[in-house]
Amino acid sequence: MWVTRRPPGPEQLWLVRHGESQGNVADARAHELGVERLDLDVRDPDVPLSTTGERQADALGRHLAGLPERPTAVLASPYTRAADTARRAAAPLDLPVRFDERLRERDFGAFDGMTAHGIRERYPEEAERRQLLGKFWYRPPGGESWADVALRVRSVLATEALRHDGERLLVVSHQAVVMVLRYVLEELGEQELLEVDRREQVANASLTRYRAAGAGWELQEFNAVEHLADVAVTEEPDVAHP
Repeated sequence: MWVTRRPPGPEQLWLVRHGESQGNVADARAHELGVERLDLDVRDPDVPLSTTGERQADALGRHLAGLPERPTAVLASPYTRAADTARRAAAPLDLPVRFDERLRERDFGAFDGMTAHGIRERYPEEAERRQLLGKFWYRPPGGESWADVALRVRSVLATEALRHDGERLLVVSHQAVVMVLRYVLEELGEQELLEVDRREQVANASLTRYRAAGAGWELQEFNAVEHLADVAVTEEPDVAHP
């Protein structure tokens, strides 16, 4: 008699977008002013959390520490805004944070630090090409598409399955990575993913939970922000989105 066994991997997967960053604040300000570029003087990997983002990360940590089933391991993007969110959220859990560059923000290439308005003004032919290809497949000059991010995400899931077999794994990353993880974990089609993206913006320090179910994953909650009741909820898109 054949016995179906669950493939190795985490028992639960917790996905978190980093807390509000100074880049998110600069992006909102740039759009408000209608300018082409963000007022930032650091590399994208070095953009820190805002004061609100720090409070969001701390609130997330308190929430996780109070759950009956707490995360048992933490994996994060090494970008400062995600790394600091992970450290602050993991502190009440007394867990170390491991970093994996495959969880980094999507690379915007030539569009890094630009607003959508600036891209349309300076790269009108690229704006047209994005319109033709769609958000999932379009790759900015020198950058990545969501499909490229999917390759990274699949690699992370494959290599981390044995390391975190049976654990409750907290993954702290970026908006595009959270969305593409949904695409991969739920085996969504392009249009299904884009419909989710149209309906709901991934909030800073929001929580998305999955539970292993047979050979796949069952979504428990998406973009939950109840733990931020005493902190501002922010939903600014990551910077330089075309």
